[in-house]
Amino acid sequence: MDKQKNLFNLRKDYTLGGLSLYQVLPNPLAQFNLWFEQALYAELPEPNAMTLATASAGGRISSRVVLLKEIDETGFVFYTNYNSQKAADLKSNPNAALSFLWLELERQVRIEGVVERVSGEESDTYFNSRPRESQLGAWASDQSAVIQSREQLFENYKQLEEAYKDKPIPRPPHWGGYRLIPQMIEFWQGRPGRMHDRIRYIRSTETNPWERKRLAP
Repeated sequence: MDKQKNLFNLRKDYTLGGLSLYQVLPNPLAQFNLWFEQALYAELPEPNAMTLATASAGGRISSRVVLLKEIDETGFVFYTNYNSQKAADLKSNPNAALSFLWLELERQVRIEGVVERVSGEESDTYFNSRPRESQLGAWASDQSAVIQSREQLFENYKQLEEAYKDKPIPRPPHWGGYRLIPQMIEFWQGRPGRMHDRIRYIRSTETNPWERKRLAP
């Protein structure tokens, strides 16, 4: 009960800034880039960390934190193992959601859309930019599969390390990128008294213009 009371009293008033419907940029991807640059300038830890929520064909939802690796005029790109649980979800149900939380700036961004694989060329380019240890790890780990022990994982790694000694490491065929193409992006700025600012952009297709609306907190 004491712990529950502590949770009841755990709160913070948000006072750092506001967000006007007429202040935000017309394109939400440009607005996201602006906020992301400000998160980088503030030297926040892992500002590109985002929660990815997916759903299975049967509607079972799961979420995990992944890293944003690229944002372009089309959407948000992340990389993973194509045999993972998230990949199985996306194969049967490409609808997904992302969320960024930058507590130090009292900001949150929510994104909903449809996910598709990036091209093999894009995946190759990013894979080749990764540290060699991470490249080996992509081969050594059958992500989301049950393993007998951590020692087994390291044994796989050591064998691959020897096999690719003094050789370039190719991208595994089961590893690559996804791009979430947004249909909704919401920007949240904390305000005093829980009277937060929420600006939502929404469009029905990629070719339609974005519509901006203010939402009640």
